[in-house]
Amino acid sequence: MKVLYLDVCTYCRPFDNQDALRIRLETEAFYLILQHIEQNYYQSVISPVHLKEIEAISAVEERLLLKAQLEKFVHPLVDNKQVIRTRAEYLHQQGFGIADAAHLAYAETLADIFISCDDKLLKKYQKEITAKIIAVNPLEFVSSEELQ
Repeated sequence: MKVLYLDVCTYCRPFDNQDALRIRLETEAFYLILQHIEQNYYQSVISPVHLKEIEAISAVEERLLLKAQLEKFVHPLVDNKQVIRTRAEYLHQQGFGIADAAHLAYAETLADIFISCDDKLLKKYQKEITAKIIAVNPLEFVSSEELQ
């Protein structure tokens, strides 16, 4: 079973303005991915970075819904957090933001695939010489996995 790590911007996609076609399609792809996770075709993992970012969301309803949604997913204990910290620091030195670097470091440790709606992050990570996992947009994931 493939293990997925969806970053917070992906979980937040349904709360974005749905007027743009791309955002609507990514939202639908996100829901399709969630459906397949709930049907045990995939496993989804979260990290402390998810919880910290969601706690900072000012919209109360969105924050509470996201916290409830994340409770459904696996929050594995990590034995060696120093490895993740070292990797996150390296990625940050390569120009990734602190939260993005932490998400990627956790994803590399816990998952097979990193899913994000952040084009700049994905493009930069895909160019990263030391990239350790597949990093894709929700639409790319749904297409590559032929989800319906």
